[in-house]
Amino acid sequence: MTACVLFFPIYAQQGDTIPEVPPVPEVPEVPEVPPVPEVPEVTEVPEAPEASEPSTITEYSDTTTVLSIEVIETPTNTKVTLGENEVLIVEENGDTLRIKLGSRGISIVEGKDGTEIKVLDMDDFPTSSHKHKKKKRFRAHYAGLEIGLNNYLTSENSMVLPPEDAYMDLNTGKSWNWNINIIDYGIGLGTDKVGIVSGLGFEFIYYNFNGQNGIMKDPDTREIVEYVPDYAGNITKSRMHMTYMTAPLLLEFQIPTNHKRIYISAGVMGGLKLWSNTKIKYRVSGAKAKEKTWSDYNLSPLRWGVTARVGYGAFGFYANYYMTPLFKPTMGPELYPFSIGLAFTW
Repeated sequence: MTACVLFFPIYAQQGDTIPEVPPVPEVPEVPEVPPVPEVPEVTEVPEAPEASEPSTITEYSDTTTVLSIEVIETPTNTKVTLGENEVLIVEENGDTLRIKLGSRGISIVEGKDGTEIKVLDMDDFPTSSHKHKKKKRFRAHYAGLEIGLNNYLTSENSMVLPPEDAYMDLNTGKSWNWNINIIDYGIGLGTDKVGIVSGLGFEFIYYNFNGQNGIMKDPDTREIVEYVPDYAGNITKSRMHMTYMTAPLLLEFQIPTNHKRIYISAGVMGGLKLWSNTKIKYRVSGAKAKEKTWSDYNLSPLRWGVTARVGYGAFGFYANYYMTPLFKPTMGPELYPFSIGLAFTW
């Protein structure tokens, strides 16, 4: 490109002076720029070797193995077990596939008419090993509620008391026996149909006297004697109550039926006395009143006897007879308690 310089004419009149043009100042020299030092070459960084994957990874956890899972494959089926229980069985035979999952099973059959699916009985899956088959447990029949009646026998096995002991005569229909057997434990003798049974319970005994009297300790001899209060003739109820803690040892047999079992058991029963008292209810001038006395009444603190039970399912009968006398020897009439009634097990 060519630079063009334009000149503009300046016309001055005569006598005018032309001002001097000031000199153009000199431009200072630009100092030389020092040369840029050369940048040293960057050395190559060696490549890091690839990390090799560890062959074994160790993990730490708080997990505890409780059950083991096992897969068993045979030419005819595949079984998956969890612990000792078979949870999955798959059997394939030609056009038939049978699958068991837990307690359910189905079969799938490919036929000429199409695919048929039906529900199977678990008996269609025979187990090849008895170790996975759950054995039936022997179930005891003792824990539950028992309701019955009380009485006692003389040393001659009679319910008729001698004249000197007539004050101990009972109103059997009102002499109740309540037993609460809170726990039981059964040990099968190699089978679920025969076993040893034990447990723990409480026996509540009520003796309702038939006459206008109660019982008491003689102040001098400390023996049990008849107590006839001043208000005799107005007595509406006179009874003695005692509570024993009981524990049996029984041999039980069971007979299977369609749905439930018949059970028969017999053995011995032990008892520990916890407390005892007497209560007399009477009327005075038409008003109700009562007299209650706590005492040991010379009752045997420990006693044992024989017991038998028979029933079907949760319903049955029981009978107890104690070989230990009701009172301590020579401290009261020689009487041997017994009770019979209904049993409801749970």
